[in-house]
Amino acid sequence: MSIQGLTDGGAIPALEAMARFSAARQRLIADNVANLDTPGYTPLDADPEAFQAQMGRAIDERRQGAQGIGTGPLEVGSRGPMRQLPGGEVVLDPSALNENLLFHDKNDRNLERIMQDVSENLLAFRAATELMRNRFRTIELAIRERF
Repeated sequence: MSIQGLTDGGAIPALEAMARFSAARQRLIADNVANLDTPGYTPLDADPEAFQAQMGRAIDERRQGAQGIGTGPLEVGSRGPMRQLPGGEVVLDPSALNENLLFHDKNDRNLERIMQDVSENLLAFRAATELMRNRFRTIELAIRERF
């Protein structure tokens, strides 16, 4: 098995996609916080549930292409809130939150919702990166032959 087979096998590509999605989503959430008092600003977000469905489709396609082994690159595709460009860069397709809390300055904001999104997104990012770290630690131990 090559090094490439170690790094694109199992759950690593899905965890990497989750970390990239969470990082890109954090930038959207930060923009929402920065523009909390901007008149006429409409907060944007990328739907995590739609991303999960997109990842589910990509994982299923990967399994079918690899005869159920689950190796090879994970093709996220463009049917969902995230697109991955050839260099690995992630582009989100955000939509307006439309919380229906329109204030007198025509700003549609909900501070509690934004802070909830910050917390949920941080937990998703930490979970993905911690699982990746553990996977790479296991690979490192196997290479060093120290089980």
